Amino acid sequence: MSRNERSGWLGLLWQAVSLGLSSSILMALLTFLLAPQAQAAETSPGLGLYDSRGELAGYAPRLGTEVSIKVTGMLARVTVRQRFSNPGENWLEGIYVFPLPEDAAVDRLRMSYDGRLVEGEIQERQQARRTYERARASGQGASLLNQQRANIFTTSVANIPPNETVQIEIEYQQRLQWRAGEFSLRFPLVVGPRYIPGTPLPGERDVFSARGWARDTDQVPDASQITPPVVLRTEERFNAVSIEADLNAGLNLAGITSPYHPIDVRESAPGRYRVVLAKGNVPADRDFVLRWRPLLTDQPTAALFSEVWKGKHYGLLMVMPPQSQSLPEPVARELVLVVDTSGSMHGDSIAQAREALLSALQQLKPGDRFNIIQFNSGLDALFERAMLAAPAHLEQARHYIRGLQAEGGTEMLPAMRLALDDPHPSGLLRQVVFLTDGAVGNEQALFEAVARGVGGSRLFTVGIGSAPNALFMQRAAQFGRGTFTYIGSTREVQEKVASLFRQISAPVLTDVRLNWQMEAGAGPVAQAPQAVPDLYAGEPLVVAIEAGAAPVAVRIEGRFGGHPWRQGLGLQGGAAGDGVHALWARRMIEDWMARRVTGEDQDRVRDAVLALALEHRLVSRYTSLVAVDRAPARPSSSGFRSAQVPTHLPAGWSASAVFGQLPGTATPAPLFMLLGLALLALALISARRWA
Repeated sequence: MSRNERSGWLGLLWQAVSLGLSSSILMALLTFLLAPQAQAAETSPGLGLYDSRGELAGYAPRLGTEVSIKVTGMLARVTVRQRFSNPGENWLEGIYVFPLPEDAAVDRLRMSYDGRLVEGEIQERQQARRTYERARASGQGASLLNQQRANIFTTSVANIPPNETVQIEIEYQQRLQWRAGEFSLRFPLVVGPRYIPGTPLPGERDVFSARGWARDTDQVPDASQITPPVVLRTEERFNAVSIEADLNAGLNLAGITSPYHPIDVRESAPGRYRVVLAKGNVPADRDFVLRWRPLLTDQPTAALFSEVWKGKHYGLLMVMPPQSQSLPEPVARELVLVVDTSGSMHGDSIAQAREALLSALQQLKPGDRFNIIQFNSGLDALFERAMLAAPAHLEQARHYIRGLQAEGGTEMLPAMRLALDDPHPSGLLRQVVFLTDGAVGNEQALFEAVARGVGGSRLFTVGIGSAPNALFMQRAAQFGRGTFTYIGSTREVQEKVASLFRQISAPVLTDVRLNWQMEAGAGPVAQAPQAVPDLYAGEPLVVAIEAGAAPVAVRIEGRFGGHPWRQGLGLQGGAAGDGVHALWARRMIEDWMARRVTGEDQDRVRDAVLALALEHRLVSRYTSLVAVDRAPARPSSSGFRSAQVPTHLPAGWSASAVFGQLPGTATPAPLFMLLGLALLALALISARRWA
C-alpha cells in the first residue's frame, strides 16, 4: 500500500470517528490499516517499519552472518558471527530468531561493542533476562542468547548506536553424522513459519518476549518466541550468509559435496581441505549440507576422542556394527505412509513428497500390506485399513498420490495418532513412514503421542524441503524406535527412498548394552545416551561418557539378526578432542528432556538440566548466555526502539499457500488484512441490524 493510499485510509478512519461509528468498525479499519507494518518494501537504508499513522518509524537492523566450521575427525567446532547494523538515527535494540543444529552444544557468546570485546556469562534463564534488561535500561551495550527450542535460538542486542555495528559471536560444539559410508553436517539457515494450533491465551503478552507474529496458545505457550516476521518481497539482498569450512578429516577422501549450494574446494595441505561457498554470500533461505566420503580402504570401524576437563575424563566413542550382508531376508511388513499436505508443503516440497511416495510403493513386495494417510487442516486415508500390495490397490494408490495438493493448516497430531493406532493387528512388521517439513510449534505434544502410542510399530521420519524442522524429525524417530532421513531435492528422491527401505528392512543391532572396564577405584561411568537405541544399516553406535579415569576397555553386547552378538574393544590411545565434555553434557541434557515426555517429574528434570548446563556453560531451556559492557553508552536523554530482524521464506515455499493458513504459518500482514476485512464486514452488518 502506498503512502497516499495509507493517508486515504487514515482519513476514512478519522471520518468514522467523527461520525461516531461503533468500536467494532473502528477496530476493523485500524486492523486493516496496520497491515503495512509487516511489509518489507523499502530498499534503503534498510527494511522499513511503519507506525499506525502510516509514517516511516525506522528501519529493521541489517544483519550479516558469517559461519566458520572447523572439522577435526568426527568433531566440529562452529563459530557464528552476527553483525547487527543500525541504519537509522535512533538507538536500537535488535532481535533475531535463528536456527542451529538440534544437537549443538552452545557454550560461548562474545560481543564486540564500541571497540571492546565482552565475554558472555552463563546464568539461569530468568536471571540472565534480568541482567540484560537492567543493562538495556541503563544504556549499556548488552546481548542475550536464549534457547526457545533445541534448534531455535534468539539473539537480543541492546543499545546499538545510530549508524554503528555490534558484532555477536556464538560458538558451539557438534559431532558429525555418519551414515551409509559418508560423514555429513547440516547447518540450518532459516526458521520456517510454524503452524500454531490451539486457543490464544488470555491477557497481554510479555513485552520482552512477544516479538513474533503468533499469539501464545494453550497448545504452544511460547508461540510468540518462535514465529519471527517473514519478508515476502524485497528488492535488496538482506540477511546474507557466508560459510567456510576447514576440513581435517584424518582420512583419505573420495570426494566432498554440498547438494544444495555450489562450493569451491581446495586442498590446503595433505588430507586437509578448505571449503567455501562458490557464490560468496547467499540468502539465508535453505539448509547448508556438507558431505565427504572416505576412500573404501579408509572406511572407519571405530573412533575414540577423549578429553580431561576439570579433573574428569570424557570420551566420545563411535563403533560400526557388523556388516549388513549377514542380515536375514526382510520379512513381510505393514507399511503406513503419512504425508503432510499443508500449505507449507506447497511448491517444491509437495513435488518431492509425491515422488517419494511413488518410489516407496515400488519397494513393496507381494505379501506386504499398506495404507496412505494425508493431513492438513483435516485428515484423509486412502483405505479404511491396510490393504495387500496387489496391482489394483497399488494403481489406486498411484492415482491418489498424483492428486495430492498442498493447502491448509498442519494438524499433525490427529494424523500421528491415526497412523500409530493399530486396531486390526496383522501380525506383520508394522512401520510408519512420516513425510513432512515439520513446520509445527507443538512438538512436545507430538513427542508425547509417539511415546505413548507407538506400541509395536516403528516410526521413520522423512524431512522434506529446503528447511525441515530437524528437531521434530530426530526426536520423533527416537521415540518411535526408528530413524530419520532428509530429502531436499527431487533429484534425491529415488536414491534416498531406496536407501531408507534398505535401512528399515530390519534393525542391524538390538538390545545394545555396553560394559565399561575400569581400573580399580576409578569409580562409575556416566554414559549418554543411557539407553542405546536400536541401530539400522549404515548407522554407527555413538556414545559419550564421563568418568573419574579413562576406561581400559569396553564390551558391547546385543542381538544381531536375532542372535546374540558381542564385541570387545581396547580403549588405549585415541585422539584428543577439545569440547568432548560439552557433547557429553548436551547428550545428557537431551536424555533428561526426553524424560519430560515419558512422565518424569518436571522439577526433577529442571534441576538436573540446570546443574549440567551451568557446570558445562551450555545454553539450554533453563540457562542463557548474557554479555554486558560495563560502561553506559546511550545518554539517559535518548530513548531506544526495538526491532526484530525479519527472516526469509524458505526456498521453494509458496507465500500465498503458507500465509493463507488460519491459524497458522503467516507473516502478520496478510493475517491483519484478512482479519480487518472480516471485522469490517461483520461490523457493517451489525450496524445495519441495530440501526
